[in-house]
Amino acid sequence: MKYLPIVISLLICMSCSGQRKPENKEQTGNVPVFETVSVPNLITDPQSRAEYAVIHYWDKFNFSDTTYIHYPDVTEQAISNYIYLMVNVPKEKAVSSIRDMLKKAEVEKAVYTHFTGLYEKYLYEPNSPMRNEELYIPVLQAMMETSLLDDDNKIRPAHLLEVALRNRLGETATDFTYELPNGNTGKLYSLNADYLILYFYNPDCETCREVTRGMMQSQVINGLIDAGNLKILTIYPDEDRQAWIDHIPEMPGTWVVGHDTRSTLKNEEIYDLKAIPCLYLLDKNKTVLLKDAVFEQIEAYLYNNSGI
Repeated sequence: MKYLPIVISLLICMSCSGQRKPENKEQTGNVPVFETVSVPNLITDPQSRAEYAVIHYWDKFNFSDTTYIHYPDVTEQAISNYIYLMVNVPKEKAVSSIRDMLKKAEVEKAVYTHFTGLYEKYLYEPNSPMRNEELYIPVLQAMMETSLLDDDNKIRPAHLLEVALRNRLGETATDFTYELPNGNTGKLYSLNADYLILYFYNPDCETCREVTRGMMQSQVINGLIDAGNLKILTIYPDEDRQAWIDHIPEMPGTWVVGHDTRSTLKNEEIYDLKAIPCLYLLDKNKTVLLKDAVFEQIEAYLYNNSGI
């Protein structure tokens, strides 16, 4: 598990800090502290300890205390530690914990709004290394269900939820048509391979160039392409066709290079392209295995699961 060492360290700290009385506001110059929950020493299995910590993480937090919203260092550290723990527990437990936490936060609208903003920052924003759409979906669902927000304040979360529910992990990706360099058209579902990397890019994007170089130099990627087990479909989703044409020679001949001529994918948000580059990994049935992943995640997944 990617974050297990961090999780173990967090659990050790939580166990120790839970044995002492936390500092009060007077002792810390009126700066509030986040009191962690002690994981019982009888629970020794790291997985079980992580689950207990997630389920009980907010037990000692006073959601009615608006002081916390003026100390983002306290609440952001609490949220980031919470997310690190959640990625190592079963999804249903993480989702249940998030929903329970936000239900408790409804006691004070200012605190509720503060935490939903932090969830967006850490779980949704494209530059967050902790972004996790599957954990952000229950946040959006809770926002749609709460009576704290009026209809106007639910417009944006409703839209984000609608987009997030498209092309989810474990579901079948949406088919679409694209233009090929020779002027013909192709369809996502016409590409047959055990795995398919769907790569949305922009020719003028430096990060895209780095991702392209990484894939071109990857022994895992090239080995699977040579064996016929992997295909890469690159899609330029913007309007400037000439920019796409000019950069086609930079792409390997083994890749399928496409252009969304009408920018349908972007304009209709068929795929969530809030940031470029954007990569999906699909299996032979076009089931989404990884969504909005970094290339290193895709490479590791293929290395661990393709039998190379």
